[in-house]
Amino acid sequence: MKFCSNCGAPVTLRIPPGDSLPRHVCTNCGSIHYQNPKIVVGAVPEWEERILLCRRAIEPRHGFWTLPAGFMENAETTAEGAARETLEEACARVEVGDLFTLINVPHINQVHIVYRARLLDLDFGPGEESLEVALFEEKDIPWDDIAFRTISMTLRHYFEDRRKGSFGFHTGSVPPIAEPHLP
Repeated sequence: MKFCSNCGAPVTLRIPPGDSLPRHVCTNCGSIHYQNPKIVVGAVPEWEERILLCRRAIEPRHGFWTLPAGFMENAETTAEGAARETLEEACARVEVGDLFTLINVPHINQVHIVYRARLLDLDFGPGEESLEVALFEEKDIPWDDIAFRTISMTLRHYFEDRRKGSFGFHTGSVPPIAEPHLP
């Protein structure tokens, strides 16, 4: 950040009084600009023994499979965001159920929140951000082509809980991927 969004003056990176972390502070009006993690919300849309997945039409991970999910918008709850993302990415209407996973991704300043959800009907199809959408049984999940580690974690928890006959709430964190060793 170089300029204040309130008055347009330059900002400096410094620790404001009463704070403990460096923030962008306006040199003119004194506004403190906080940069906080982004929240990604999504759903595990269920239909009988199958899960709805979307093949991404956008980067990152174009062509890979994911659950319908995306960035939360202002003025919506996390559950509303999960339903909206499912509608946008898979043109699917869902009844949002219990919160299922909350996974921290601190190295990219994100938190991923995924709900279980029940598909209301089989009227779905690819939205603008999806190449295709399909229902998958566990044995058919394209594990090697899942777009994100948080989605793989969520799906593994889902199928494990389903085998146990009881769904819980799961939390975790995803570390950065180690850089390959350079000679």
